[in-house]
Amino acid sequence: MIRGLLFDLNGTLIDIGTDEGRDDLYRVLSHFLSYYGVDLGADELRELYFELNRKQRRESEEPYPEFDVVALFREMLERHPPDSSAPAGPGVLRKLPDTLARLFRAASLYRLQLYPEVLAVLDSLRGRYAMAAVSDGQSLWERAELRATGLNGYFDPVIISGELGFRKPDSRIFELALSLMGLRPDEALFIGNDMYRDVLGAHKCGMKTIFFQSNQGERRSRGVEPDYIIYRFDELPAAIEFLSR
Repeated sequence: MIRGLLFDLNGTLIDIGTDEGRDDLYRVLSHFLSYYGVDLGADELRELYFELNRKQRRESEEPYPEFDVVALFREMLERHPPDSSAPAGPGVLRKLPDTLARLFRAASLYRLQLYPEVLAVLDSLRGRYAMAAVSDGQSLWERAELRATGLNGYFDPVIISGELGFRKPDSRIFELALSLMGLRPDEALFIGNDMYRDVLGAHKCGMKTIFFQSNQGERRSRGVEPDYIIYRFDELPAAIEFLSR
């Protein structure tokens, strides 16, 4: 008997578009940092961002490491400290890595909306199933975007890879959600848009999967097949009913 539904967020519920390669993103960050006495040109800042991202992943002992964007900007400021004479109190400087992480996301974001019928479908499922969100990403981005898209309150628990240090397809992220929900793998379905991270990961945990073929995510992964494929989100209830037989 299916009692719980676990959802990926970005690319499954949320149609999001970001571009971390945009020149104006790093120009905005460079100008913003100049107000704190940090002299980092846009090109230098871009190079340092990706260098520190790779460094975090390389130094992690996890097989599927997740980076920490706030820690990344904290290390960037340790290498290029703000001018102590800049007009900002100590509280502001302490929060600067967090502020930079939020500004980085805001400047890279160009689309944030739900896929058609997501809220209507979730409303029809709420009360009939326990529902959780299991997402790769940074907590301060993902939780804010849940609120911005009207999804706050639909899911318990909300599991974000940035809070764990590892990401899908690591089976532990799925196992954690199931444990918090009090469910066995055969009592839950995972709904995601990425064949490798979502379908493979959930299968490793013993769950059946519904693959939403959206405009994002890997559509193929060697040796991986979902239990059901949907092409519109409003096809989800029929998929759940089919896999519940």
